[in-house]
Amino acid sequence: MIALIMAGGFGTRFWPESRATMPKQFLRVVGDRSMLQLTVERLLPLIPMEDIFIVTAASQTALVREHLPRLPEENIIIEPFGMNTAPCIALSVAYLKRKYPQDTSMVVLPADHVINDRSAFLESLKLADTVAAAGKLVTFGIVPEYPATGYGYIEAGEMISGGVFRVERFKEKPDQQTAAAFLEQGNFYWNSGMFVWRLGIIANAFTCLMPDLNMLLGQIIKRWDSGSTEIGDIYASMPKTPIDIGIMEPAQNRAIIPVKLGWSDVGSWKALADLTPTDAEGNTFPRGGIAFASHDNYVYSQKFIALVGVQDLCVIETSDAILVTTKERAEDVKKIVDYLKDKGETSLL
Repeated sequence: MIALIMAGGFGTRFWPESRATMPKQFLRVVGDRSMLQLTVERLLPLIPMEDIFIVTAASQTALVREHLPRLPEENIIIEPFGMNTAPCIALSVAYLKRKYPQDTSMVVLPADHVINDRSAFLESLKLADTVAAAGKLVTFGIVPEYPATGYGYIEAGEMISGGVFRVERFKEKPDQQTAAAFLEQGNFYWNSGMFVWRLGIIANAFTCLMPDLNMLLGQIIKRWDSGSTEIGDIYASMPKTPIDIGIMEPAQNRAIIPVKLGWSDVGSWKALADLTPTDAEGNTFPRGGIAFASHDNYVYSQKFIALVGVQDLCVIETSDAILVTTKERAEDVKKIVDYLKDKGETSLL
């Protein structure tokens, strides 16, 4: 079994802490290790370091080396720039096919998720490996804890074997009423964005289901064969398609394993607040503070912060910026990043 960790994002919903020079996956937001380091360490009892690969943007390769000094240099797969998960995974599959046999089992993971139950996670990978051996494209569905509107969902169909189900359909982020109906129905799961498949099976899926992408991939392989690593001009033409839409939705040989892992995609400051211990009033002051007539607030600051008469806020301070948002609107922080880009405020990005 080999692992591919996708670590090329910029974590815009974690602004102002996440920046172009230090994206979310390199931050130590859930302990004294970066999210990328935690993701790698989680795999090591099952997959050795020499079989773990990181795909990242060219601008982030130095950070990967800094955070993972034991990772072999050739285990960093470089995207010229981010183009979404289907091109990212396709490029990596082409690279890995040059090193491993077609029947190699491949795990694909984001670099910036929290998984608290490590043993359950590793057991789920072993189960997925047996399912992938039968030619299935396997994904993991997180058993929902509440009617979340910030996650996509996967509907499970009939059981294939113990703990494994056919994928009925993928559903985009629902409204509150729809999410509640999903929970009541009982066979809908949060889309984790984690996968297991055989190297040859996913390569064939790209050939059959994304022929335009596969044609460009062939051009990249020819460029590699000629000894060149300059592929940016070809890669820029790749479709900016998620793997769910490009491969998993149209595929027929797909399966889902429902899991309880203590999982979070830590997709916003609210999500981080939900993972962080609080005081009796639900307030969090990681670096000191006090609250009067205030509850359920999350503060991230090096300074002493005082709150009076407020609730359900995220207050985030860095050396050059302060963010104040309600927890409900925390995912809209990416709109600030878009605004700063439009205004050319590169010093804040």
